[in-house]
Order: sequence, then structure tokens, then C-alpha cells
Amino acid sequence: MSIKYSSKINKIRTFALGLIFVGFIVMYIGIFFRTSMWIMTLFMILGLLFIIASTVVYFWIGMLSTRTIQVVCPSCGKTTKMLGRVDLCMYCSEPLTLDPELEGKEFDEKYNRKKKKSW
Repeated sequence: MSIKYSSKINKIRTFALGLIFVGFIVMYIGIFFRTSMWIMTLFMILGLLFIIASTVVYFWIGMLSTRTIQVVCPSCGKTTKMLGRVDLCMYCSEPLTLDPELEGKEFDEKYNRKKKKSW
């Protein structure tokens, strides 16, 4: 069974979208506690905090996205943004790298992790 990879920018955007849905679900759970004003208010504020966190994540990835390297995918020919040493095309999921050491190797997200230096 192969692992389903996605571009890093899309993963972060999906996480932010998930925060929005979690926020709405928490707020809806608060509606079931209409008899207790404090518990309902607590759930509403908690849901609002999830939505605010989503806004912060969307802002952060938007700012990060403006500083990324744009490359043309050799497979689909579309311009895509690349984070780190290896990433996938946002459109066709083609593995991309700008590191000559990694060309021809099988795609693995571990290549983006910093190696610990042993002294």
C-alpha cells in the first residue's frame, strides 16, 4: 500500500480548512447546552478560537507562499510553488526537487528534515 503524498502548501491549507470545520462543529455542540448559558458560551468561544486559529494559519501560509520558489512542472507544464528540498506539483503530484543530489531518487518527505550533526 503506497502512501498518499500531497504538496506541503496544500497540506497546510487542508489543515486550516479542517480547523474551520472543527470550530463550527464545536459551536453546534454548544447549541445542545442551551439550558446552561455558561457551557453554551464556553463552546461558542472555543469554536470561535478554532476559526481564529484557522485564519492565522491561512495568513501564515499565504505569507509563506509569497516567498516560495516557483518552478514549471516537467510533467504537466504548469507553474507550481515548491517548499523545501523536495515537494510535489500542486496539480499532478509529480515529485520535484532542485537539489542535484536527489535527482533520480524515489520521492520521500524525509529529505526535507534537517539532519542532526554528530560531533
